[in-house]
Amino acid sequence: MLNFTGKVALVTGGRRGMGRTHALALAERGAKVAVADIDAKECAGVVEEIAAKGGDAMCVTMDVSKKADVDAGFDEVIKKFGRLDILVNNAGIYISKPALELTEEDWDRMLDINLKGQFLCAQRAAKEMAKNSPAGSGRIINIASVASGQVGVGIAGGAHYTASKGGIIGMTETLAVEWAPLGISVNVVAPGAIDTPMVQAAQIPKDAMDAMIARIPMKRMGRPEEVSAMVVFLASDEASYVTGATFYVDGGWLAQ
Repeated sequence: MLNFTGKVALVTGGRRGMGRTHALALAERGAKVAVADIDAKECAGVVEEIAAKGGDAMCVTMDVSKKADVDAGFDEVIKKFGRLDILVNNAGIYISKPALELTEEDWDRMLDINLKGQFLCAQRAAKEMAKNSPAGSGRIINIASVASGQVGVGIAGGAHYTASKGGIIGMTETLAVEWAPLGISVNVVAPGAIDTPMVQAAQIPKDAMDAMIARIPMKRMGRPEEVSAMVVFLASDEASYVTGATFYVDGGWLAQ
């Protein structure tokens, strides 16, 4: 098992779904984990889960779309744990709406949380990671999606969502180049159809869900833990020569 003893990780959007499993997976392997989310109550529940298993964690209330919130949250983490080694940029939303009905507010909210939020967190994380010794241990993992401009994964009602996720991939490649001299790797994990509360809340009609699963070679939705396994690898020393890359965890969807 990969070991993160002595490492400090921050997971945004950590209260449920994939964020929760990312936080638990890192904590189980010895990392001190800051669970960041806009919902303090559910965030605290994940911290309690980690503590019950002997881990060390804290809850950080944060709206990733607001720089003041991001800076205040990171300040809390540094004050408690003294450093930051790993950022999992997981916070995001999905709201389906036809493009002709999208308002400017709809567009801005999606991009503010999904894309701007990842940049603000990555930027602050890089500033903290650059202070670490020895250099070369900073890991930033940005969560995108197969719905990011890939062939065959256009999602009706998701123009704003797809734009935000495609932007994450382009941004990640640039940050990887800029921050490599600082010893910081920046990669993307792009999940396919994963069984999470956000997907359940989208209330996708059964026929549409069945059609989507039929396109996946493995013929099932993924589990959050299967995405977390990739996150854990990219956060580890085993991925020391990996940066600027996108890893699809999609059951073979894009191989079709």
